Amino acid sequence: MTRHRIVFVVVPDFQILDLTGPHEVFSQVARYSPAGPRYRIDTVAPAPGPVGSCGGLAVVPTLTLDACEGPIGTLVAVGGPGIRRAVQDAEFVGRFAEAAGRADRVASVCSGAFLLAAAGLLDGRRAVTHWNSCAELAERYPRVTVDPDPIFLRDGDVWTSAGVTAGIDLALAMVEEDHGADLARDIARQLVMFVQRPGGQAQFSTQLAAQRPSRAPLREVQEWIADHLGADLAVPVLAARAGMSERNFTRTFRAGTGRTPAAYVEAARVEAARRLLETTDTTVGAVAQRCGFGTAETMHRTFKRTVRVTPGEYRRHFGTTEHQPRTNQPRIN
Repeated sequence: MTRHRIVFVVVPDFQILDLTGPHEVFSQVARYSPAGPRYRIDTVAPAPGPVGSCGGLAVVPTLTLDACEGPIGTLVAVGGPGIRRAVQDAEFVGRFAEAAGRADRVASVCSGAFLLAAAGLLDGRRAVTHWNSCAELAERYPRVTVDPDPIFLRDGDVWTSAGVTAGIDLALAMVEEDHGADLARDIARQLVMFVQRPGGQAQFSTQLAAQRPSRAPLREVQEWIADHLGADLAVPVLAARAGMSERNFTRTFRAGTGRTPAAYVEAARVEAARRLLETTDTTVGAVAQRCGFGTAETMHRTFKRTVRVTPGEYRRHFGTTEHQPRTNQPRIN
């Protein structure tokens, strides 16, 4: 049987999970479907011998990049702190570019996107990397259109993913493309993953990442918001509860939490809606009312803008099997 060959390229000081996460996904294809499709997996490095990760663990590559000959199905650049040094080696970058020319598709995990960019493989393409490195990637490689939000992106035969665990999502998407959604879901369950995330989902959860304000009135307002999401949460109402003028409240709230009152309220409502969509069979319209969106259409627009998927898509990907949407209710995606 001709097997699709996957080649992972690691450099000293790589991120161990950037390699082992996707590697395990592809390995599970053979384990889960022994009589069916499978991959041949190689790990290559610039030089012979063990290659240390940034966390101290080391791997022994199958072979060197020089010795990696013949056709390649998928070439994957593994990220990590060492990738910045590796892209300064013109000879190594050239060898990687040559290998990419023999590959059906090329991918990167996390900061591995810098190697793809250095090899010219991202010129004129959309790409993503770890959120903390997106600005640097865009500055160093202006021919690349960097989108900082998605978990992973595909532009033609070039795939890029965000930080660390997003490489697992990218690998699952590739398995789905190669062998179908059922096998990808089976592998996700086998790996005890909470969900198989769609690539368009935002890197950041909308779980409240706001700072904890030091002033007691603002903390009390935060707690009141969480308990009254369906109420009127406009600035005049919140300012009155804090005993402040609207102008002073807006300024103080933003200074204390890092967000405007409106942005904080929206994030709180989205977070509550996500929990309900994940764990209950409450209809989308009822979730919208309960969380303060008013209508399902308003919640739909907010989810598309902030979570990058619709409420219906979110539930289908993230809802537990025992809490599916009610079939006798109209579905609003």
